[in-house]
Amino acid sequence: MKREPFFWITISCGLVIMAFILLPLIEMMTAPSLAMLRETIKDKDVVRSIWLSIYTAGLAALISFFLGTPLAYLLARSDFRGKRLVEAIIDLPIVIPHPVVGIAILGVAGKNHWIGHLLSELGIRIMGSVTGIVIVLTFVGMPFYINAAKSGFESISPRLEKVSRSLGASMFSTFFRITFPLAWRSMLIGIIMCSARAISEFGAVVIVAYHPMIAPVMIYERFEAYGLKYSQPVAVWLVSICLVLFLILRILTLRKTREA
Repeated sequence: MKREPFFWITISCGLVIMAFILLPLIEMMTAPSLAMLRETIKDKDVVRSIWLSIYTAGLAALISFFLGTPLAYLLARSDFRGKRLVEAIIDLPIVIPHPVVGIAILGVAGKNHWIGHLLSELGIRIMGSVTGIVIVLTFVGMPFYINAAKSGFESISPRLEKVSRSLGASMFSTFFRITFPLAWRSMLIGIIMCSARAISEFGAVVIVAYHPMIAPVMIYERFEAYGLKYSQPVAVWLVSICLVLFLILRILTLRKTREA
């Protein structure tokens, strides 16, 4: 069967896009020697920064899960005045320039603001702290979780919940016995996306908390001070570790889906 020109156009565009994405990544991953990679991973500062990135991104995803799930369910099941405005506000962190996020958070957390003053009185420090990093990562990552969870809830027929309620189950019981088990895969995907977005954040973090240094900030600092030679190995380790973590989560998700 003869292929039409449109078919070859789609294939060509696909190959161009794949090359555009893969070539820089392959070049970066293969540039450092094995000896340099071994030397880099023995550096305690590098290990500490990568662990801090994973730890804070995980906390941001956990916070997004607990706080974002009720809101995602509300948006999926309710139609109220101002709903589109709420959805637009949730998506704002996606489009706001990253340094602006850091400046906005510092504006609220600074001592000149009543919230910052209250936090200071409670002994909670935002600037230059792990707490500040987690707040920034939650801010930029939460929209990805809420949107994924909302899509999962929308895919479940409301009739199932109505049947549960008609049999005398409470809304709370219905959610955890019916809705949650059916939507958990979308929620897990949301957690993965939130973590991935959070772990890659740089612009906002560098304003709120340059120290303690997460991996993206360390990569930038080493690039500024020493160039590609010393920044690439850290980038390779960060990408490799994150890739392994996300592949494990994806495999677990796929396995549980098949078992179900």
